[in-house]
Amino acid sequence: MHHPQNRSFADASHTDASDTDARSLAPAPALREPRHAPVAHVLRGGLIEGIHYGSVVVLGADGEIRFQLGDTEAACYPRSALKPVQAVAMVRAGLPLDGELLSLAAASHSGEERHLAGARRILDLAGATEDDLRNVPDLPYDPAVRDVWVRTHRPASRLAQNCSGKHAAMLHTCLLNGWPLESYLAPDHPLQTAIAETVEDLTGQRIAQVTVDGCGAPLFAVSLHGLARAAARITTAAPGTPEARVADAMRAHPEMASGAGRDVAALMRAVPGLLAKDGFEGVQVAALPDGSAIAVKIADGANRARIPVAAAALARAGVDPELLTAFAGEPMLGGGRPVGGVRPVPALDAQAVAAPA
Repeated sequence: MHHPQNRSFADASHTDASDTDARSLAPAPALREPRHAPVAHVLRGGLIEGIHYGSVVVLGADGEIRFQLGDTEAACYPRSALKPVQAVAMVRAGLPLDGELLSLAAASHSGEERHLAGARRILDLAGATEDDLRNVPDLPYDPAVRDVWVRTHRPASRLAQNCSGKHAAMLHTCLLNGWPLESYLAPDHPLQTAIAETVEDLTGQRIAQVTVDGCGAPLFAVSLHGLARAAARITTAAPGTPEARVADAMRAHPEMASGAGRDVAALMRAVPGLLAKDGFEGVQVAALPDGSAIAVKIADGANRARIPVAAAALARAGVDPELLTAFAGEPMLGGGRPVGGVRPVPALDAQAVAAPA
């Protein structure tokens, strides 16, 4: 479904001070083939064996662009990198969760038992059951956890699917507001309208297009620049606000928002105060408490390029490179020995370039 670009979701129902914000929204980003640029080299024996294209934006604490590469203003799907924004929308609508359960509401979890137990707790708090969930049944996302499920003949389930925490929180939000449950994934449902309003509010731009994400929820197209801006607004919000509650929950419980051994959790543990969220098809967003933020899109969706490019962008944002050494990229092996790796292009190297491009 294409969302009309001449009308904001936020224009539809807000009647408070957010009307001013809605009227000042930037136009929807352009629906075009993104003009991506090389962002990472696949090196083997000192030779560039392959190139990953993509786009990168780095915002300073003042919200201004400090560095950009590729096409940061074209419409793109943030995929699960938008989940912190969706969680903010639900808290704004009255979702009372905090701590690990709120982190799970913004999660692309691994399907570990703690994730399934947390989703059940949210459903119990809502007075709902797994049968009320409308996400697709799946096996756990984490390969090791999934292998155990396969060996023990456990079937795919809606709880095991990596978005079950978000969907359980959506049901909780609906029940609190007296909204219909069966249709909670419909784009015109009050919950999804509220989420769309928050997407536009935090990104500062109108939504370019709406489709369906892998889990069945509406997926909103914004620009990479807008995605970074949303993350910055979440991390700089006043204490106690919905934005701050989501940021605090995810930073305190990064493994609930992802899983044991996941790179995005390790990144939040490594960089003090960092909020980070990954998304399918090579998307990564991260923001610091001062409002510095980065957003990355790898054109071919390659996971192996996402983290090293994001780490380089974070160094551009002022993060101590020493904190990022563990995220330099996986090695390329030859005969079982490292002979190269996936490395950000030189233009991304904050130490090699005197000033941002």
